[in-house]
Amino acid sequence: MTESRTPERRRRFLSSAAVVLSALVVGALTAAPAPAAGAVAWPGSSAVSTADGSNVFGSDLSGLYQEGGVMWGVQNSGKLWRLVPNGFGGWKPDTANGWGSGKSLRFTGGTGTPDDEGVTLTGAGSAGGVYVSSERNADSSSTSRLSVLRYDVSGSGGTLTATREWNLTADLPSTGSNLGLEGVTWVPDGYLTGAGFKDASTGAAYDPGRYPAHTGGVFFVGVEGSAKVYGYVLLESGGFTKVATVSSGMSGVMELSWEPQAHRMWVVCDDNCSGQLRTFQVDGSGAFALTAVYNRPAGMANLNNEGFTLAGADECVGGSKPVYWADDSNTGKHALRKGSITC
Repeated sequence: MTESRTPERRRRFLSSAAVVLSALVVGALTAAPAPAAGAVAWPGSSAVSTADGSNVFGSDLSGLYQEGGVMWGVQNSGKLWRLVPNGFGGWKPDTANGWGSGKSLRFTGGTGTPDDEGVTLTGAGSAGGVYVSSERNADSSSTSRLSVLRYDVSGSGGTLTATREWNLTADLPSTGSNLGLEGVTWVPDGYLTGAGFKDASTGAAYDPGRYPAHTGGVFFVGVEGSAKVYGYVLLESGGFTKVATVSSGMSGVMELSWEPQAHRMWVVCDDNCSGQLRTFQVDGSGAFALTAVYNRPAGMANLNNEGFTLAGADECVGGSKPVYWADDSNTGKHALRKGSITC
């Protein structure tokens, strides 16, 4: 038997219902990204093609970053490449301003040879410097030196000396000298604050104003040995603060790439993980959480891909845009490959 409600009880019931409904609406509006299930097919065409000339780079091409009509690439031998479109949907070395054979990199002071693995830019673009992640000094290859280096690429000389080094070695878990910083990417403060990112160093919401000049974003570095991603505020003064630690869930991290169009961070593994790629976004707790697990495109062999980058939103045509991989092993005398992804 259903008991009839008095006016007062009806008011209490309606008030309670309104509170519950309000909570549900707020929860829906602030819901975290959907958690990832198992690996799914690549979200684009299964076809992949080579995107460079035969044996242009040789082995050891690693990190990639596309800046509009320029592709930046780093090679483990301490070299930075500036690439331009080759007219056939791929890339070739820029022949202007001394870039034809790439440029040699040095640590601050002009010494050493960075074992550079990843490359990224900030919101200022390459005019604000090109940032490279390095796992060691190749001239002392048995010792880890987990660093982010900044280079001024405006000149025409064949050798670039870092204008700043952030040596993170003592702040990160010990790892083998060849198992260090493989990838680096930069995430703008605007996304982080809007998504409610939590600063692990304070336990509170990330507040960019707490940090002096720092490029307006957070750098994330991927460590192969720990298979984790670490977020750092890198100060212009040379100081730094670790603000995040993210477990990739893979056996290693080889590349990181922030995709502004989709507001997600790509974490990439090589042939040791069958070319798997994962995406992360800030969830309701303020941490970067896994949102998807993708297999490599079916048309690409299980290559030693250590570089990955996505074209910008301006290249999204008909719901698809290009993506690129760098094969460290130069399989079939090609280091660059091109695919596509829905956008």
